Amino acid sequence: MDRRRITGKIGEDAVASYLISRGHTILERNWRGGHLEVDIISFDKNGLHFVEIKTRTGDFTEAPEEKVGKIKQQRIIAAANRYLNKVKTTKMEAQEIFFDVAAVTIGSDGTTVRYFPEAYIPMTY
Repeated sequence: MDRRRITGKIGEDAVASYLISRGHTILERNWRGGHLEVDIISFDKNGLHFVEIKTRTGDFTEAPEEKVGKIKQQRIIAAANRYLNKVKTTKMEAQEIFFDVAAVTIGSDGTTVRYFPEAYIPMTY
């Protein structure tokens, strides 16, 4: 496994643990629907969360969460649509949908998770 994938896996593991500690149930990790992907799909008392994770090591010029731009958001929204169409259940349809971002920084002082619930709200999905 290359360094980039290892870094991504560390970030995903950290975010999964973070979410579980806050009452989320992880439904999917790295869910793929064709060429679309969602890093984590979780469920909590508030609803269904589609979580994009950005992990960085060492020094960087911009915060990890700033790397989730409009095009990436559109791809995650499309993936969420595909997921919801695939798992059509009354329970899922009745839930609030959230699009969240998690920024993970891995440094010499450890791993830090910053979570941004409702980081963006699509006009339609």
